[in-house]
Amino acid sequence: MENFQYTRDNVPLQIQTSNYERLREDQVVCSTAVVNMGPPVYPQVRDHIVWSVFNTIYMNFCCLGFAALVFSIKSRDRKVVGDLEGARHYGSTARCLNVTALVLTILTFLIMIILFAVGVFQIYSMAMQEAQNQHNPFQGNGK
Repeated sequence: MENFQYTRDNVPLQIQTSNYERLREDQVVCSTAVVNMGPPVYPQVRDHIVWSVFNTIYMNFCCLGFAALVFSIKSRDRKVVGDLEGARHYGSTARCLNVTALVLTILTFLIMIILFAVGVFQIYSMAMQEAQNQHNPFQGNGK
């Protein structure tokens, strides 16, 4: 290769324009700054696996806990592969299924408790009425 030295005026593809004023050498145009660039930070993708296992074991209303567990495992698999968008999608589906299973199970337990309390109250009132009828055997006939 040639050992050719380019001067400031002889650089190829340098466009000389006379419209701009040249800066003097003693003027400082920019200051120096140090920017530390670390590895890119991605938001952590949540797979809700513990919540799904809990819902599968304790609150498996209409198998929603099991479905949430399946989507949590899919989310974890996608996260291991590196597909963060797929992991986020499966994780949000698992979260929705977990919330639905939790709400429906809590509503079912509340309805059962209310029905049990009403049933106990009805049995108590029938027992009290029967006890009154046994105390006064002739009051009910009217004779």
